[in-house]
Amino acid sequence: MSDFILPDIGEGIVECELVKWLVSEGDMIEEDQPVAEVMTDKALVEIPAPYKGRVTRLYHKEGDIAKVHAPLFELVEEGGEQNSASETKPEAAPAKQDATAADDKQPEAEHQGETVAHDDGETEDFILPDIGEGIVECEVVEWRIAEGDEIEEDQPVVDVMTDKAMVEITAPKAGRVTQLYYQKETLAKVHSPLFAFIPRERDDAPAPAAKQTAPSKSAETAPATASKSTSSNDRQRIPASPAVRRLVREHELTLANIDGSGKDGRVLKADVLAHLEKPADTAKAGQSSDATTTRSRRAPQQDHEVRVEPIRGMQAAMAKRMVQSASTIPHFNFSEDIDVTDLLALRQQLKPEAEARNTRLTLMPFIMKAMALAVQEFPILNSRINDDVTEIHYQPQCNIGMAVDSKIGLIVPNVKGVEQLTLLEVADEVARLTEAAREGRVSQEDLKGGTITISNIGALGGTYAAPIINPPEVAIVALGRTQKLPRFDANGQVVERAIMSISWAGDHRIIDGGTIARFNNLWKSYLESPQSMLLHLS
Repeated sequence: MSDFILPDIGEGIVECELVKWLVSEGDMIEEDQPVAEVMTDKALVEIPAPYKGRVTRLYHKEGDIAKVHAPLFELVEEGGEQNSASETKPEAAPAKQDATAADDKQPEAEHQGETVAHDDGETEDFILPDIGEGIVECEVVEWRIAEGDEIEEDQPVVDVMTDKAMVEITAPKAGRVTQLYYQKETLAKVHSPLFAFIPRERDDAPAPAAKQTAPSKSAETAPATASKSTSSNDRQRIPASPAVRRLVREHELTLANIDGSGKDGRVLKADVLAHLEKPADTAKAGQSSDATTTRSRRAPQQDHEVRVEPIRGMQAAMAKRMVQSASTIPHFNFSEDIDVTDLLALRQQLKPEAEARNTRLTLMPFIMKAMALAVQEFPILNSRINDDVTEIHYQPQCNIGMAVDSKIGLIVPNVKGVEQLTLLEVADEVARLTEAAREGRVSQEDLKGGTITISNIGALGGTYAAPIINPPEVAIVALGRTQKLPRFDANGQVVERAIMSISWAGDHRIIDGGTIARFNNLWKSYLESPQSMLLHLS
């Protein structure tokens, strides 16, 4: 017998409520079968079985609080009853301990994205590795391969969506794909087989035109395989975002029948809507079924139907975090106008030199550098509070997050150690993270460790806002759009100035109005007189 230890189920989570047992004592369970549902302070998590066996004991009742890294239930591995029946014999104990140790090591191999060999000695399963701290499942967005395809080592094989970002999974080695275990839009479990393949060194025989697969799996993957029969290369020549592909599926259209107006033929949302507006008599050959579906969906009675779409992925994660922030953190809001006329002139002066080294110099690097300098005088703006609200943790680096409106929702990557970077280095990081965020492919490392956040609503035309703090941070600022407004100069004359409106939100448990006002005044002085920053740069 061996105890199943409740694993880490999220950053900083040490306990959870056992909501529901999905098994009973005495039940035989399969590997990766869900055994319990537990509730953390962030989400409901499903706990899978580590291997096939018989449940002999449940350590908690429904409603109990279970500790992370503590035993959750007792499990006898299949074929292990004889060993457990002989536990009175001294020599049996070491053997059982070895088996348990081997079981404990198995997840370690899977975390590394390794493969597991089949009994036939030829085929291997690719195990879906850890793709983010606390993430136990992900949605299969797009297969880039089909059954029967030849793949190369490190070739992208599938895009999956976690609750934080889009992740690209690559092949562990070269070979021939024999089976895909999941269809598009289904949830794949971390540490479970993702697809089967035959490594190239074992695949001496030529690939058959259509390889038979096990009946139990073939039924699940048949629709996915059929949709790929036109060849993976044809599919890859029609680029489109997940949101556009979802819209195409909702209207039961075919992506290949829609003319893409984007770069490299990318199909945009506008292209899909334009396709829906086409009358049936002008539809292209092969689109009659699409046109029929379109007419039926545009019938008058459809105007009164409610379209239901699940909230999941990045959108669901943001919803939970914002509800938690708004309901647990008392927000103090503070707004101000900043004259950025001289800052814009300095940027224009430095822009040619930055472009000479292929750096795009925007206002954001200046704003971040000024913030990092001001934080040195007011470190409480760059701190965190512990869960019990008994300690303030002052962070050693100023990692400034920037909210990016990406195609998969709001993403907040952060520039690490802004106080130690040059203006050009900050600009390069801003450009890199912005591009990655808009494509939904930000790494987990870039998303973790933020200490204070900037939201540039002005890029979309807003002026003032009441931003919500991104926990565990204690402050966030929203930048409004820059406007040309009249102001009085030192001689009382009306002049045109570039004015940016900004809105702060601070955690009122540790940041009072005077503190945020003084911090803002220092930050504002650096932005209104950017040359003054030179006196403080290390």
